Amino acid sequence: MQAASISDYRELARRRLPRFLFEYIDGGSYAETTLRRNVQDLEDVALRQRVLRDVSEIDLSTELFGLRSAMPLALAPVGLAGMNARRGEVQAAKAAAAAGVPFCLSTVSACAIDEVAKGDATPFWFQLYMIRDRGFLQNLLAGAAAAGCTTLVFTVDMPVPGTRYRDYRSGLAGAPGLAGDLRRFGQAVLRPGWSWDVGVRGRPHTLGNVAPVLGKNTGLEDFFAWMRNNFDPRVTWGDLAWVREHWKGSLVIKGILDAEDARAAVDLGADGIVVSNHGGRQLDGVLSAARALPAVADAVEGRLTVLADGGVRSGLDVVRMLALGADGVLVGRAWAYALAARGRAGVAHILALFAAEMRVAMALTGTTTIAQIDRNILATGERGR
Repeated sequence: MQAASISDYRELARRRLPRFLFEYIDGGSYAETTLRRNVQDLEDVALRQRVLRDVSEIDLSTELFGLRSAMPLALAPVGLAGMNARRGEVQAAKAAAAAGVPFCLSTVSACAIDEVAKGDATPFWFQLYMIRDRGFLQNLLAGAAAAGCTTLVFTVDMPVPGTRYRDYRSGLAGAPGLAGDLRRFGQAVLRPGWSWDVGVRGRPHTLGNVAPVLGKNTGLEDFFAWMRNNFDPRVTWGDLAWVREHWKGSLVIKGILDAEDARAAVDLGADGIVVSNHGGRQLDGVLSAARALPAVADAVEGRLTVLADGGVRSGLDVVRMLALGADGVLVGRAWAYALAARGRAGVAHILALFAAEMRVAMALTGTTTIAQIDRNILATGERGR
């Protein structure tokens, strides 16, 4: 199958991955209402087509947290992404570096911080959850700084894990012990390409950043049990002040949907926020990122960098998010699908697709630089979202 879009890569990932892994990437919480809204609300944003303007030279580049980026896009943190392809996060980071865009490594990645750092010299971002064990948290922060990470993306919308029915149906969750192992093994046997690439050649099978606290217990049940027991539901803005004190690089707060919370991030001294509902994987029924974005962007009044994610499936969607008020966009499922389908080459291809699609969207809206993309390119009636 020749992939020409993110939806094509989604289908290729579905064919290649064991069911439990594909459903983990693809699914959302509860009835997946917000997951669908993320995509649909963004698709519904109507742009203002302009003609007879000189669009012969289009510049996609921008600055994100002090570093030049080839386009206003970064690869979002995706948990367990390294299980989608052999040493997956390393492959994705290399593709991002070659394309000149940031890569953000998840706390719960298969590849540890130092492995990604050794695989690519370009500075990358690191994503962190608030963990009960503050000593472990400090070690992660120190490790990220030592590896040259320039930006910390602190995820705040997961004090407790959301309920994802697909994970129970697929056997990823709710099937402990031998029964769960056998169910997942049976699914893996049906995907021999993945089993050879990841199951055999992708060893060691550890969750790199949390392996020191998991010890020898690196099974999926052990990992999910650790998450349930160590994510801290007591976290407040005061705890984030502690993070700000211990992290000297740029600090980005991810998981903002409310204008009041956005202003609190400004007061904290954050350098940026991500308008996000965790890809529809946490509280089902909340606003889509596209619907929440304009009010949040207005609330911060340019005092920090506003990023957004959720439902972004094309370069056209990136332009829509920028028009709604974002300074940059994170993409998650898109690169996870591509990594699962074709490894580093797949991630490189979708980044090229995003760039090409952005150029077309900018040309047809009469814009030639990222700074020119604002609500003026939204169709009448869309600007008050």
